[in-house]
Amino acid sequence: MDTAELDYPLPDELIARCGVEPRDAARLLVAPAGGAVAHRHITDLPSLLGSGDVVVINDTRVLPARIRFRRPSGGSGEVLLLDEVDDGWWEALARPSAKLPVGSSVHVGDGFSVEFGEDRGDGLRLVRPNATGAELLAALDRFGEMPLPPYLGNVDLSDPERYQTVYAARPASAAAPTAGLHLTDAVLSGISAVGATVVRVELVVGLGTFRPMTAVRVEDHVMHGERYHIDPNAWATVTRAERVVAVGTTSVRALETAGATGALGGTSHLFVRRPYPWRVVDALLTNFHLPRSSLLAMIDAFIGPRWRDLYDEAIRERYRFLSFGDAMFLERAAP
Repeated sequence: MDTAELDYPLPDELIARCGVEPRDAARLLVAPAGGAVAHRHITDLPSLLGSGDVVVINDTRVLPARIRFRRPSGGSGEVLLLDEVDDGWWEALARPSAKLPVGSSVHVGDGFSVEFGEDRGDGLRLVRPNATGAELLAALDRFGEMPLPPYLGNVDLSDPERYQTVYAARPASAAAPTAGLHLTDAVLSGISAVGATVVRVELVVGLGTFRPMTAVRVEDHVMHGERYHIDPNAWATVTRAERVVAVGTTSVRALETAGATGALGGTSHLFVRRPYPWRVVDALLTNFHLPRSSLLAMIDAFIGPRWRDLYDEAIRERYRFLSFGDAMFLERAAP
């Protein structure tokens, strides 16, 4: 499959630069399998669900993992922590990597520094912040920044919690599971009130989710691993469900990895693209994704080429796109 098949014209003015308030006021394009499209809002989500549905949310929390600093030469630099590897070392993106030699370190502030290790290729470096555990979290809270997507430009995120889900738990991710940003306590209560069950999984969002596809062929794109964990009780609930509704593509990756491998934890390298043998997920709440992205490849595998008609309609109806944008509720196409 040529990556160009996942291209579409995205008007710049439809890229959302901030989230709507309240969160659940976001618009929702509803696309039942084989049915007519409806235009709703996130507040209507419980009405699309019922007894026997299991709604799966990714409760990872975003780390303020972007660390900016001045190099000894006076030039600027930054590190984006992606995944803790071992003994305080992290896999990270570093800029400018060529001017940050192995064994060197930079001062960030008040005793907080970052040491640079080996170049792992593909733009990745090993780095070691000078604190671990709770101390590192405190240092990141003080000196780190939320790693907002680069297409947003210099957005002033005055309330960092707006880039967290209301149910975010363990700080670990380099990006938010953005479909979940729409959900509020009221919506979650409404889901339970109609008899659906909400369960949590964790997939640590990193390079696998947000790295763009640069290969000419979709099949040649390399997915980076992302750690995931599913509680056995949550998985038992999922396997008994009449319908599994995933909130976001990261929940899909965790669920489908477990379905394919039988492992409820580990590292997912799963790249969902057409044709794909769906094992777990029946319906999906998801945002509108970037052209030529692995996330759009997943949508293409989920509902087939219909995604193009839905995106065209969303553009005509002036939906808001990408991380802070509106959402779709999709039912999986029959094989």
